[in-house]
Amino acid sequence: MTAPDQPVDALSDLADLMANEQEFSGDRIDPAVRRRRRRRGLVITAVCVVLLFAVSGGYIGWALTASVNPPAVTTRAPQAPVGVAAALATPPATASAISIAGADAYLGETASGTWSAAGTGEPLPIASITKLITALVILDASPLSSADDPGPTITFGRADHDLYDEYYVQGATIAPMPTGISMSLHDALAVMLIPSASNYAEALSSRIFGSQDAFLGATRDWLASHRLTGTTVTEPTGISPRNTSTPADLLAIAKLAAANPAIAQIVATPSVSIPGAGRLHNTNSLLGTAGITGLKTGNLGEGRHNLLYTATLDVGAADPLAITGVILGGASRDSVNATVIAELESIRSGFHQVPVATAGQEVGSISTPWGSTATLVIGDDASIFTWSDTPIEVAMAIDTPTAYRDGAVVGSVTWTAGPNTVTAPVKIAGTIDPPTEWWRLTHPSELGSLMDAWG
Repeated sequence: MTAPDQPVDALSDLADLMANEQEFSGDRIDPAVRRRRRRRGLVITAVCVVLLFAVSGGYIGWALTASVNPPAVTTRAPQAPVGVAAALATPPATASAISIAGADAYLGETASGTWSAAGTGEPLPIASITKLITALVILDASPLSSADDPGPTITFGRADHDLYDEYYVQGATIAPMPTGISMSLHDALAVMLIPSASNYAEALSSRIFGSQDAFLGATRDWLASHRLTGTTVTEPTGISPRNTSTPADLLAIAKLAAANPAIAQIVATPSVSIPGAGRLHNTNSLLGTAGITGLKTGNLGEGRHNLLYTATLDVGAADPLAITGVILGGASRDSVNATVIAELESIRSGFHQVPVATAGQEVGSISTPWGSTATLVIGDDASIFTWSDTPIEVAMAIDTPTAYRDGAVVGSVTWTAGPNTVTAPVKIAGTIDPPTEWWRLTHPSELGSLMDAWG
C-alpha cells in the first residue's frame, strides 16, 4: 500500500539538503567544518531574533511614553452687551440746564460745567432768584465766619418798616418788620431767603451798603469779578423783570451760594422762627424730596416760574452726585417741581448694573486627537455698573493649564465700561482623559519623534 504524498516545505528541503550534503559533493565534508557552519548559522539566527525583539520592544516603549500634542483650545469671547440708553426728562419750560459733579468718569469732563441744557441760552427774568445774588453780594462785603456765625446786629427803622406796605401793594412776598426791630445779619438773611421777603432784601442791602445805588454798584462789581456777564440786576428783590440771567450764569451762581456755609444752611431750612418776623416757611417745597437740598424759587406769574436748585443724588456709584440745576419759564410751581423730580429720577435710573455673563456660559472648547473633549465656561455671574448705553469692552485671557481637570481655572474674562471693570474666571467643564495605550500603539504619526526612543 502506497503512503499518501506528504507536503514538503522549504525548510524540509533545506534539512534534506543538509542531511544529504555528501551526495552533492564530490568530496566528503569534514565533520568539524560542518559543526562550525552550524554554530555560525545558529549565531546569525539568534542575532536576528534579538534584533527583532529589540526593535519591537523599542517601538512599544516609545509609543507608550512619547509625547503627544497638547489639546487644541478654541475660544470665543462673549459678546459685549449694550446697556439701555437713559431717557432724560425734557423740561416743559423756556430754558433749563443741569450740572453734575462727581460723575466725570461716567459722563465726561464737561459734566461738572453744563452737562445738559434745553431751550434758550439767552438771559431771562429770574424773579426772586435775585435774592440769592443779593445775599452773596452782602456776604462779600460783610462775611460770616461760619454757618452759625450770627454776624453783626442790624436795626431796622421807620423807613425800613414802610417797605412792608410798599411791597405789599406790588403783590410781592413780605415778612413782618416792626419799627426799631434788631436782628443778626444771619437772621435777616434767613428772612430774606426762606420766605423770600422782598422788604427784607431792600432794607438789608440798604443797611449794609448805605443806599441802593451803592448796593447796585457793588453788585455790578461782584458780577464782573465772577465773569457773570449774562446777568443783570437792577434792584435787590427780583420783582423787576429786568433782573435777568442765563442758565449758564445761574449754575455758576448756585455753586457760589452752595459753597457759602451760611447761605447753604439757610436755603436748606424748610422753616424757621425769627423773633419779630414770626414763623417762616421756605418757598422751595421740594426740600428733602428726591435729594434736593436748596436753593431758591422765583415767580413772576403764570409761565414765569423759576427754580434754582441743588441736590445730592445717590445713583449707586462710590459717592453721591452733586446736582445743580435751573429751570426758567415754567408754567406753574407744580409743573416746575414735577419736572425737577422727573429730571433727577431720569438721571438716577440712567445709572444701572448691566448683566454681562452667567455662570456656565460657554466661551470655548478643548479637543484632542484621541477624541477626549471638554468646554470652557464662565465660572460666575457678572454685571458691571455703568451709565446709560456706555460701550462695554470685553477682553479674555486663557492660560495653558498643567492639567485639564473639571473645574480648573484656566483664564478670565474682563469687562470694562467707563471707570469700572469686572472680571469672572474661566473654568474647564469636563475632564480631558489621557490617550489609551492602544491609541498610542496604533497612532504613531500623532506621537513625538521616533528618535526619542533611542535617546
